[in-house]
Amino acid sequence: MIDLDANATTPLLPEVLDVMLPWLRDGYANPSGAYAGAKLARNAIDHAREQVADLIGADPSEIIFTGGGTESVNTALRSLDSLVGEGAALVSSIEHSAVLRCVENLAREVAMIPVTSGGRIDIAALNMALEGAAYVSLMAANNETGVIQPLREVIEVAHGKGLPVHSDAIQAVGKIPLNVRELGVDLLSLSAHKFHGPKGVGALYVKSGLRFEPLFHGGGQESGRRSGTENTAGIVAMGAAAECAKPFLTNITSLLAMRDTFEQTVLAEVSGVTPNGDPAQRLPNTSHLSFDGCDAAGLLILLDEAGVACSAGSACMTGKQRPSHVQLAMGIPEGRARSSLRISFSRLNTLADAVAAAQVVRRAVEKLRRVQGTGVGPVVVYSP
Repeated sequence: MIDLDANATTPLLPEVLDVMLPWLRDGYANPSGAYAGAKLARNAIDHAREQVADLIGADPSEIIFTGGGTESVNTALRSLDSLVGEGAALVSSIEHSAVLRCVENLAREVAMIPVTSGGRIDIAALNMALEGAAYVSLMAANNETGVIQPLREVIEVAHGKGLPVHSDAIQAVGKIPLNVRELGVDLLSLSAHKFHGPKGVGALYVKSGLRFEPLFHGGGQESGRRSGTENTAGIVAMGAAAECAKPFLTNITSLLAMRDTFEQTVLAEVSGVTPNGDPAQRLPNTSHLSFDGCDAAGLLILLDEAGVACSAGSACMTGKQRPSHVQLAMGIPEGRARSSLRISFSRLNTLADAVAAAQVVRRAVEKLRRVQGTGVGPVVVYSP
């Protein structure tokens, strides 16, 4: 199987698994205890906090470990909602469901900021909406198209109006360099399994000095900011994954080569293919393509049978029979939105995977078009 669904999840790196296993097997002590085994667990968690903080340029005291990315997002947004005054929550129209469903369930007006056809937030529309707003939440990079948002610019204009900013950076951390100090962001969410750590563990960055209201109340773990016995094994593994990610970010040429080889081959050899999203401002691992005359659900079946795993959008939307809200927000017609695939590479893929997958996609598209009786014009070579 060629796994090209890294934006959904990534496999554990072998070195991350090696670090994690002893804490599953022998290091089971409660890190809140006072005995030797508990102190070892506490020290391991503190070390992981340093590793995660180092990845995003934070201080270890600003990192709160959570049970995953969704919890991190909900913690951030509910904390902001409880502490700020009146006004709307400003979010982009292409946010992940973790953000959208959360703000929909808050007793506050929600203002959806539109995006351009390239999938980036409309800064002019944001500026108009800032008056009367309470806070902003904007993703760092989109989980479907991979388009990177102008986060620093948004933070500057929001802070100019005195508004705090949260960023769902779950798809960006570990794929592109992010530094919370340089961005100036107030809260930032990340999740271990998006950068070769385990599922079920995430983190929330909270800028030092920012008022904060916990989502969970109980035993006062995480310095009173996230009660509940810590998942020592998962946290240690997240720290190891963060440490492995940092040097990788200094040289992403192999990831770019895989993505570009795949994309350029498909565009050159398959007719009726349209790339979606800003071709330059996007994650180095993500290709989002629409295939004329094809239904994405049918393509996914054929690709799976041929040994290629990818998706038609967010993993959270799999099985939901409606077009992606991200593509519709970009102005992509519904029919084209239903024909789109997201191909996302991880650092464990190879250039051979990219070459082989492109041919599998070509054959699947040709077969589906024959079966469905659809046809398109000749191949048009794409020049980004």
